[in-house]
Amino acid sequence: MKKILSILSICSTLLLAEGLTLKSSSISGQLSDKQEFNGFGCTGSNISPQLSWKNVPLGTKSFAITVYDPDAPTGSGWWHWLVFDISTNTSFVKEGFGNKHNNKVIQSITNYGTNGFGGACPPKGSKAHKYEFTIYALDVETLGLRKETNPAIVGYYINNHLIEKSTITTYYKRSK
Repeated sequence: MKKILSILSICSTLLLAEGLTLKSSSISGQLSDKQEFNGFGCTGSNISPQLSWKNVPLGTKSFAITVYDPDAPTGSGWWHWLVFDISTNTSFVKEGFGNKHNNKVIQSITNYGTNGFGGACPPKGSKAHKYEFTIYALDVETLGLRKETNPAIVGYYINNHLIEKSTITTYYKRSK
């Protein structure tokens, strides 16, 4: 009986275990002008949001963060932010992190052709676009890529080293 209770206890613990979880105190269901790009006809503040994560899976050796718009009228979406080689000692990035250069992590080029955070900027008159903020737990300490690496290659390497990921989905429609 004691053995059965132990097995049931272990099973219930496994069932209640949470996976990698991403949260933000800066964003929720809708982005604001604060996260809107400043360029391409948009006039936002272009400030990256605060992000934090917990429940890191075993075997994680680094993290990556991306922001992707699958609704961009390009046929292949739009990469707004790609950050990688984030140490496992890190469990959050502060608001504005994507607007600064940090030698410990790499922020590669976005589809805007710049490094760092590039906020939302859907075309005028377009429906609200979906923006996927994703944290990735990776099985390598470094992807071995440079800040000039294009988004598709970064995505390829991230997915080849993926242990687990978590996404916050937000929306944004230009008001001006």
